[in-house]
Amino acid sequence: MALSLNEDGAAHLPGAAAPFLGALSALAEGQPADRAGLRLHGVPGLVELLDPDALGALVPGMRPVRAILFDKSPGTNWALGWHQDRTIAVRERREAPGFGPWSIKQGMFHVEPPFALIESMRTIRVHLDPVPEDNAPLLIAPGSHRLGRIPETELAAVVERRGTAACLAEAGDVWLCATPIVHASAASSGARHRRVLQVDFSAEMLPHGLEWLGV
Repeated sequence: MALSLNEDGAAHLPGAAAPFLGALSALAEGQPADRAGLRLHGVPGLVELLDPDALGALVPGMRPVRAILFDKSPGTNWALGWHQDRTIAVRERREAPGFGPWSIKQGMFHVEPPFALIESMRTIRVHLDPVPEDNAPLLIAPGSHRLGRIPETELAAVVERRGTAACLAEAGDVWLCATPIVHASAASSGARHRRVLQVDFSAEMLPHGLEWLGV
């Protein structure tokens, strides 16, 4: 059964990134090969690929605020338990009501904002490789994006109640997700790459002098 963004929190867009697949693959091949998840900032060509005339057209009225390249391979393989994405990347640390805790990931400032901001965001997952059942597809709990910030102790119950769906894909496909959806993935059981460019988008300005890091 097809999933919908509003009802389920995720929608499959077959071939939506196909026109950009060559440029995306070249960009990925220029990055370090030993990093499971690489946060991208200031990478030549990335801004153009995410412009409103390119992949940004999938999220009209929003701008890219964070990009991560995931690459599961025989050398960098991992599993990820059920969770919600709750942090954003900003230019510098400024103490602000409702923002925290803070962390530094790959030299970049990250902070957990008020959850309403996360709820207003969208995430695209651009697939550079085929993702069948045995190549670690993203697993989601449909409808969990409408439940607010879920305590970690309640995630298992939410998944049991909502069920799960696997986000299978071909190279060039995109999955468009509500950023707060509960998700997970298993380790890949194959000997292939599973490269995914994940980009968070927002239409909001940050308060209290905070600024998005962007891409």
